[in-house]
Amino acid sequence: MKPIRPGQPRKGSGRDGPGRNGPGRVRPGDRPKLRVMTTTLWEYPSQHYDSATSGGQVGSTMQGDKAYAGATPSWVIWQCLTRYTREGDVIVDPMCGSGTTLDVCADLNRKGVGFDLAPTRDEITQADARELPLDNACADFFFMDPPYSTHIDYSDDPRCIGKLDAGEQGKPDGDGPVVMGEAYYVAMEEVIAEMERVLRPGRYGAIYVSDSFKKTKGRKGGTFMPIGFELYAIARDYMEPVDIISVVRHNAKLQRGNWHKAAEEQNFFLRGFNYLMLFRKPK
Repeated sequence: MKPIRPGQPRKGSGRDGPGRNGPGRVRPGDRPKLRVMTTTLWEYPSQHYDSATSGGQVGSTMQGDKAYAGATPSWVIWQCLTRYTREGDVIVDPMCGSGTTLDVCADLNRKGVGFDLAPTRDEITQADARELPLDNACADFFFMDPPYSTHIDYSDDPRCIGKLDAGEQGKPDGDGPVVMGEAYYVAMEEVIAEMERVLRPGRYGAIYVSDSFKKTKGRKGGTFMPIGFELYAIARDYMEPVDIISVVRHNAKLQRGNWHKAAEEQNFFLRGFNYLMLFRKPK
């Protein structure tokens, strides 16, 4: 039997059929009905869900903008809000991007409040995630999908955390170890502290993030950035950890055979999952 190359569709599966890296594209109307997931491994065959089959507004088949770089899977937000919030609750997204959180909130009858340095729509307020124009303890849940270092150019604003390299080697302080990505993690701690400030006691929040790897040009190897572990350690100082979910990634790039070939030949790993870290503010 002839082996299937990474990203090559299986015979009989069609152009959008499943390859070895997961299911292929599922079109609107064919997406599975959303149900609350009960294990710590989450997977869904689409970036978006059909609102008509999940209790939302009939006819909506997309949340946010599929063309937005780094868009959050809307079904992940749906899972969080269904578990940890109620109708009418205030949901804050400090890095709202294309507004995926706001659209999921509308589907579930929650009040979405979104901020971004570079707003993409009128419902999103321009603000720095480190200093939001919100009162203390005003939110019932927060959802945050921050930059994973410098892989995406989100805006020209010099305050953008996406311009801070999580793999940058800082100068050692005296005899101490070299600090990696200090500016990035300092900035992210300020955002996490702001989330703790605006969250009501006893309520929950989520951070959706991935580790990162930056190849070194011209030779094998590169820099691994354990962003998930680092942000978890920071957030644990501000809120109680609830759980960590592994969310399977279905990035189109993972279907490319040349990417898998490069990962094997140059001895690095492609990112196959994201962390979904859940926290609770103590009463």
